[in-house]
Amino acid sequence: MKRLDRGESFIVTRNGVPVGELRPIARRRSVRSEEFVAALEGLPPIDLRQLRRDLDRVIDQDPTPRV
Repeated sequence: MKRLDRGESFIVTRNGVPVGELRPIARRRSVRSEEFVAALEGLPPIDLRQLRRDLDRVIDQDPTPRV
């Protein structure tokens, strides 16, 4: 367990055959709102009409009501 705490991963075997993996759980990292806003500064504004066109082109959206 101490080695897992230090970030080490292990392959679990049965009779020499890999059957699983034991690895540390990924720790979630929270970001302060100020850092998040600072990361977004300087990005170009989103063109909502273009975004909608892009989404419509990629996602099949049949607006016909189902009976």
